Amino acid sequence: MERIVAVVPKDGLHARPASQFVETANSFDADVQLGRADEDDLVPAASMLAVTGLGVGHGEEIRLVAEGDDAEAALDALEAVLSTPEAGDEE
Repeated sequence: MERIVAVVPKDGLHARPASQFVETANSFDADVQLGRADEDDLVPAASMLAVTGLGVGHGEEIRLVAEGDDAEAALDALEAVLSTPEAGDEE
């Protein structure tokens, strides 16, 4: 199961948003991977280093791929993390 999601936090998938993303990914019984929507390479969503290493910025689209018992719930929760602005993002 997969989904394309735009990254809303102003700083992209760095620091706090990436930490929240990885923590959320690890809370489900699912193997979740992600990558840029226009590329085939995927990295494990459970790895902070891999997630921040993608260098995904605000407004970019990423592809989430999940397998396992909680795959759909994991995708829903991760999409919520990516589509919620961080406090202070409003200008």
